[in-house]
Amino acid sequence: MSQSSVSQTNLVQQYAPWLYSFWKFSRPHTIIGTSLSVFGLYAIAIALSETAVTFVDSLPVLGTWIACLCGNVYIVGLNQLEDIEIDRINKPHLPVAAGEYSLRQGQVIVAIAGILAVVLALVQGPWLLATVGISLTLGTAYSLPPIRLKRFPFWASFCIFTVRGVVVNLGLFLHGIWVLSQDKTGELWFTHLAQMPPIRLSIPPSVWALTLFVLGFTFAIAIFKDIPDIEGDKQYNISTFTIRLGTRSVFELARWTITVCYLAIALFGLLRSPGVNPIFLGISHIIALALLWWRTQQVDLSNKLQIASCYQFIWKLFFVEYIIFPLACLLA
Repeated sequence: MSQSSVSQTNLVQQYAPWLYSFWKFSRPHTIIGTSLSVFGLYAIAIALSETAVTFVDSLPVLGTWIACLCGNVYIVGLNQLEDIEIDRINKPHLPVAAGEYSLRQGQVIVAIAGILAVVLALVQGPWLLATVGISLTLGTAYSLPPIRLKRFPFWASFCIFTVRGVVVNLGLFLHGIWVLSQDKTGELWFTHLAQMPPIRLSIPPSVWALTLFVLGFTFAIAIFKDIPDIEGDKQYNISTFTIRLGTRSVFELARWTITVCYLAIALFGLLRSPGVNPIFLGISHIIALALLWWRTQQVDLSNKLQIASCYQFIWKLFFVEYIIFPLACLLA
């Protein structure tokens, strides 16, 4: 083996553990959800745009994606920095709780991610700046004292479903439409802000339908996520719906909330609403609903591992929505 090959192997061995810890620190399921929402909503914007879109026109979505990923890392990272003792009970595999990252390292990562998110959003457009800004503000209020809204069941859920359900869907769609409608002059939008015409809020029924669907779905995720964390939350006086209502009640509430979301979006398609393919939309969501009930029927609520596995399955259904719905729009 050459000296060059040995050096490359040593570099991989040196940095691989750090990168794996960073992957865990970023909470992969949220990274996947953020990525699919960015590309899915951009695809919907293309489907509903009246302008011809080339490959070059689609390149700005990469900048949008990176800005949103940075915002994602900031939000989930800040939560870990404020929940170290709780995570040592509920999620001991997370890097800061496990000692893979020091508190200082976590703080540096969160600070860099937050600054990059704002700067990247600032140079790309007003709607992306608003989306990232509101998301980071709510994410900060969720975790950081003295506000720390995660202490209160309603406000904790409010932060999660407002960001995932409303801010992300409406903000990224409007950003996509705004990008596709701009002249490709290379100028920064805020350099001629005073001369810009008013930006009209124009959201089609299909995007409102997706927003309402995701709003309900993320409410279910927000309350379900606390079921496997009940031990640590009780010990550190974090009030959740699971502690107040009980595991079975919250489990059923989450399952039926998602069920209503699926039936409502299928009905939206059957009503032949504009902008979507009704047959594809209806059939795909009925299949997803059947999978939900098949999977949740198998869960032993006294088994923390089974509950956590079911929670990850619900996230997978959430991921799939940002594939199904854009396809329904493109097939319309």
